[in-house]
Amino acid sequence: MSRSDIIISPMATGCGAHVLHKMIESRVPGYHVVDYSPWLTLLPFVLPKVIAGMDCRLIHTAPDYGIFFHRPKVPLLLTIYHYMCDAQIRPYSSLLQQAHYATDLKWFIRKSIEKCKVLTSISQYSACHTQRELNLTRDIQIIYCGVDEKRFCPAKTRQQSPVVRVLFSGNLTRRKGAQWLPDIAAGLDRGIVVQYTSGLRRTKLLPKALNLIDLGRVGWEQMPDLYRSSDILVSPTVREGFGLSIAEAMACSLPVVASNCSAVPELVDDGKGGFLCPVGDVKDFAEKINFLAQAPELRRQMGEYNRAKVEKMFTLERMVSEYRELFESLI
Repeated sequence: MSRSDIIISPMATGCGAHVLHKMIESRVPGYHVVDYSPWLTLLPFVLPKVIAGMDCRLIHTAPDYGIFFHRPKVPLLLTIYHYMCDAQIRPYSSLLQQAHYATDLKWFIRKSIEKCKVLTSISQYSACHTQRELNLTRDIQIIYCGVDEKRFCPAKTRQQSPVVRVLFSGNLTRRKGAQWLPDIAAGLDRGIVVQYTSGLRRTKLLPKALNLIDLGRVGWEQMPDLYRSSDILVSPTVREGFGLSIAEAMACSLPVVASNCSAVPELVDDGKGGFLCPVGDVKDFAEKINFLAQAPELRRQMGEYNRAKVEKMFTLERMVSEYRELFESLI
């Protein structure tokens, strides 16, 4: 693809999808991410102004507001990250979110998909879930997310520490299972601490506890070192379209204790790369973490297994190559 081929990608900031598109931008000449505040989605009819006056030959964005970026003579490529307009996610959403998901957002997604030239998804789960919920018959191409495995890599040497550090990385939302972190931490043995970031969007802190440590907002540039200084990743999530933080931790050779839901089993092989627990089962999460804390050799083996799986399936180069081939077919 030459530099004269221009692709614009309007994306709301503060989410994993934005991070993914910025990674594509760094590797594909002529690909330009156009940032906009997620607050603009409160007035979605102003969104076309985000790319007003910009010439392009392809538009690549997410389905949620893709209809507002559609141009009649320019192909629209949509990537499904997660579909949130179903009944299962309602208990983990606010009343305003529930109303939004059930009404206008669902309509926006349908109209966006009707207008798009090609529809892709970041996991088998997201593709099948969206097809089922919207009764879609059209094909969805799967392009798994990629991790920069050269940046997100294991530590060359690990210092032995009497403290086992469990990391939670993500926005502190109910969908991410942040509400269960205090109870999980309360069930852990002495010498185990749970460290959590505030994610890409700053939210309220969790209740204070001696073994529950707030790391604040950690920039993406600092995340590899944070993974490498941790021993276990915990992800009590309710819904993941893919699970980028899980894949990043796997690339850094961490074992993972996560919810057995949505796309997570496509990343974490239960008993090999970590453990999968029922959603919201804080006792099981604590038991699995306690078990791994007492088994450093098993943690090492699971971490090596995860690193090998990332190198096989979830590299950044593989993802970019698949998108580049798709871009070239559309331009």
